[in-house]
Amino acid sequence: MDTLSGLMSGFEVAFSPYNLLFVGLGVLIGTVIGLIPGLGPVTAIALLLPLTYELEATTSIMMLAGIYYGSMYGGRIPAILLRLPGDASAVITTFDGYPLAKQGKASEALSLTAIGSFIGGTIAIVGLTFLSPWLATLATNINSADMFALAFVGLLMIVLMGSGSKWKALIIGCLGILIATIGIDPVSGTSRLTFGNLELLMGIDIVAVAVGLFGIGELIYNAEHGFHKGMKDMNVKPKMPSRADWVLSRFAILRASIIGFFIGIIPGGGGPVSSVVAYGAEKRISKRPEKFGKGAIEGLAATETADNASSNSAFIPLLTLGVPPNPVLALIFGALMLQNITPGPNLINEHPEVFWGVIASMYIGNVLLLALNLPLVGVFVQMLRIRGSLMAPVILLVALCGVFSVRNSLFDVATSIVFGFVGYALRKANFEMGPFILGFILGPILEVQFRRTMLVSDGDFGIFLERPLVLAIGLVILAIVAASVVDLFRKRQKKLRQLADDPDHTMYIG
Repeated sequence: MDTLSGLMSGFEVAFSPYNLLFVGLGVLIGTVIGLIPGLGPVTAIALLLPLTYELEATTSIMMLAGIYYGSMYGGRIPAILLRLPGDASAVITTFDGYPLAKQGKASEALSLTAIGSFIGGTIAIVGLTFLSPWLATLATNINSADMFALAFVGLLMIVLMGSGSKWKALIIGCLGILIATIGIDPVSGTSRLTFGNLELLMGIDIVAVAVGLFGIGELIYNAEHGFHKGMKDMNVKPKMPSRADWVLSRFAILRASIIGFFIGIIPGGGGPVSSVVAYGAEKRISKRPEKFGKGAIEGLAATETADNASSNSAFIPLLTLGVPPNPVLALIFGALMLQNITPGPNLINEHPEVFWGVIASMYIGNVLLLALNLPLVGVFVQMLRIRGSLMAPVILLVALCGVFSVRNSLFDVATSIVFGFVGYALRKANFEMGPFILGFILGPILEVQFRRTMLVSDGDFGIFLERPLVLAIGLVILAIVAASVVDLFRKRQKKLRQLADDPDHTMYIG
């Protein structure tokens, strides 16, 4: 099946009334959840993950994909209007989005955000369409040693490219790997870390973990720090960007689309990294860099376009290699596993309706996102007037009912509550949750592929040196680690020089 015929078959699947309904619902629900300050795309996916268990595989992944890019856009509305980013990548949006809103250009900023997201998303989906089958074909020659190296570099990139402490990311990633080992050993069949508990023999359910960490934990944290109080009156009506704004932004959108597409493919890249890179590149190119941070429309266009482009291109490593490049895709990976579908090189042949159906649904979802957010932006803004304290009990009840419905297990409900408090404690200690869920998903892949490799080679580690892909990945890992060490050393030296130059701190040097 060639690319175009595969895509046409995907549109046949996506355009069925049943699937089309859930694509539309995903985009709408994602946008609405993204509107709630403090709840980003990871939380949105985690809260609705239980629902996918009741749906067909293709339908559920289409809906989750719609929720993903719908929530990415929805989170930009409070970031622009209230300076309340829902996730890390939306922080960059506040730099120019909020000043534009203060200048009375909120409508234009939101419209340009929708248009830029549509263009960036479309370019990324076209790249996904034509690049994914080629990569899937190449990936059929990948063996267990290669898969181990790919999963390892995925985890390492998440640690090195995270926005917080590298040590904290490493610790929380290892904790995720440890929790994933609970249950039956996948190779020997013996029990591990169950302490005689029969419930733990089945392992810790991904839905319970995700809902607890990202849903309940976030609600507890928001309850302590005060829920969103509801927005004051702000007149926001559908309004297209002016010709001057479009002229300033059109090439920024094109550049950011390309930047976002390539960064999204890299494990650990995704929204925050692509937003920062695109924003920085645009500021360097701009003829008016002094405007950035004060209401530069091209700066807003660049960060939003790159963010959406990267969120779409991130499906490439998930669908073709079976390696989720970010926490959201790790949850979607978990949703596929719940349906007994393993993402990877064989997905295009074993489940073409899922592979091509999801890609086709992304074209449809991207159009629906534009169609919803241009005329209905005023309606979405009105929803920001609802206080978070009114939404929280409803969200909590729905989340717990969803966890129970997956396996009809009160143990899973208790597990989600426990992980809710764990997530809250880790959030208080400034740990990022992303590395945990990636460790939880990639940990079993690392273990199984490593042990398979050792069985094939009779314990000879030299097998890793015989594979060109493993050697290439190893060189990339060494280069990244070396660059990180050098960067850390330079920052330390710079800090020491600053302290030495400060007469008030010279006594502490040495």
